[in-house]
Amino acid sequence: MRVPEKYYDEIFDFKGQWDMPSRCGLKIIEREKSVVIVTELYQDNPGTSVTAAGINLARQICQNKNLNINEIIYLHCNPDTNSKLSFYDEEFFEVDLSKQEPSYRKLDNAEILKLFK
Repeated sequence: MRVPEKYYDEIFDFKGQWDMPSRCGLKIIEREKSVVIVTELYQDNPGTSVTAAGINLARQICQNKNLNINEIIYLHCNPDTNSKLSFYDEEFFEVDLSKQEPSYRKLDNAEILKLFK
């Protein structure tokens, strides 16, 4: 179950929970506000998932890429892996980082298509 490379431009190594080496796919789309998309890599990630990494992952990306965390749109992607299990269907979530505990809003198909135009 490999994640197709169409979902990310680079592999981003980050420190997960308890500083565990972790990996995610990363795509940054430059707009008025940069759109930062982190993608689960499933078996290619030896550590913490993007969801469990929470705001810590967003901070590491912003520091590494010289972005202001208050000026990005932060999205999580669960990529389609062509699995028969619905758990692995493609889904994108906008993550609200303004609170101590992030909240998630699932994007609909129109919002996803608009992102990649």
